[in-house]
Amino acid sequence: MKRNICAVFDVDDTLYLERDYVRSGFEAVGRWAAKWLQIRDFRERCWAKFISGSRGSIFNEVLSESGRAADPKLVSALVEIYRTHMPSIALALDAAEALMAISRRAAIAVISDGPIVSQSRKAEALKLACYAAPIIFTEGLGGEFRKPHPKAFEELMRRRPASMYVYIADNPVKDFTAPKRLGWITVRIRRPGGLHYSLENGDIVPDWEMPDCTELPGVLARL
Repeated sequence: MKRNICAVFDVDDTLYLERDYVRSGFEAVGRWAAKWLQIRDFRERCWAKFISGSRGSIFNEVLSESGRAADPKLVSALVEIYRTHMPSIALALDAAEALMAISRRAAIAVISDGPIVSQSRKAEALKLACYAAPIIFTEGLGGEFRKPHPKAFEELMRRRPASMYVYIADNPVKDFTAPKRLGWITVRIRRPGGLHYSLENGDIVPDWEMPDCTELPGVLARL
């Protein structure tokens, strides 16, 4: 890494498996449902639906199947518990080792989509502040600036000047459009078990692709 490089990371399915966060969220909601709704298997039902591919309406479905009306206020309360819980997650071993190695030679930052409360809790659980600055959540810039909008990337360039930027992320549909147009190097982490593992985007192809972060320090060292 002879140049002044800033390695910028996505979070979900890049530094850890997002399904671990989902499981953790269902456990938090399940504890509440067991206590206040007397639904003892709420967590298990939610997880089974998630594994089967259900998205977006899991709480509504499980409530209805458990004999409870999927009242919008109740569903909103469950979503709030899910988003605000302190997740039981940890960096993937390869990601932790890569962050440590990269931090010795280059700047590290984060750009991530998602509800700012849940993303902040994830960053805290993963101890990302030990490695990265700034940590930019697109929702904090305004709802209309989620990826692929370039605002978060432009903001990072303003706050963290460097001669080269590398964006490391997992979702080919939205993650690489803006950094590519800004002249950044792009790296896709196609982590087995990731929610976007099978997605492709023939229009925006990242410069590198790898199954985890193991090779990343070596790639950056050659830039």
